[in-house]
Amino acid sequence: MSEPKRLTREDVAHVADLARLALSEEELDLFTGQLAQVLDHAADVASLDLAGVKPTAHAMAVTNVVRADEPRPCVDRDEVLAQAPSVEGHRFRVPRILGEAP
Repeated sequence: MSEPKRLTREDVAHVADLARLALSEEELDLFTGQLAQVLDHAADVASLDLAGVKPTAHAMAVTNVVRADEPRPCVDRDEVLAQAPSVEGHRFRVPRILGEAP
């Protein structure tokens, strides 16, 4: 297998031009080094032998930790409404959104 082409400063300048980015000379030098490192790492990952490795969404197994949905007695409606500041027709009475004071 041949050695992959090394990222050049001109490559970064070309991509920056395509993206309509104005980069200074210092930024071109900085980003050329940084992007080369990213591409080298991607090449390292791509070269791994992943035969037999199942794809995963998480590094560790994830399980659902919610409680079981089991019916249970609830609080009596009249008891709850007795504690409300205002009740109307067996419901909580709340102020209208526009114009009505609480």
